Amino acid sequence: MTRKGRRLVLIGAALGVLGLAAGLILTALNDTIVFFRTPTEVAQRQVAPGERLRLGGLVEAGSLVKQGTSVKFVVTDGNAQVTVAYAGLLPDLFREGQGVVAEGMLKPDGTFTADTVLAKHDERYMPREVADTLKKSGHWMEDAQKKAASDAGKPGGALTQ
Repeated sequence: MTRKGRRLVLIGAALGVLGLAAGLILTALNDTIVFFRTPTEVAQRQVAPGERLRLGGLVEAGSLVKQGTSVKFVVTDGNAQVTVAYAGLLPDLFREGQGVVAEGMLKPDGTFTADTVLAKHDERYMPREVADTLKKSGHWMEDAQKKAASDAGKPGGALTQ
């Protein structure tokens, strides 16, 4: 074999190893990627049961049911609702009417089983898709916050410190 032939074989082998390594990395990343969905997207796209995802929206008022450390509540974006079951301690900021992101899997019966629940203290930190959906449905809190801030500056308005 000539020098040129050996060089081509070496380059081909190196490219093959590099391609195999890239394939293994992409396969490993595919298992750890978690997509964010709103309740409307879950309803429209018919998310496959067992698929890992993050569900975000507002905790529907009056939907919270606690039984020891097990909790059930409904997450809504104003258009659709998804029932969430969670076993564990909820974050301190978790409450009805507040933003939440739950990570877990959808069961065949449509219940979302969460293994992680994150409470949001302010709607400004919501993903853009959830905020846009809430604005369209009229559930966005921005207007109420602006009104409260303007009332605080008026005589007889609320005092804040």
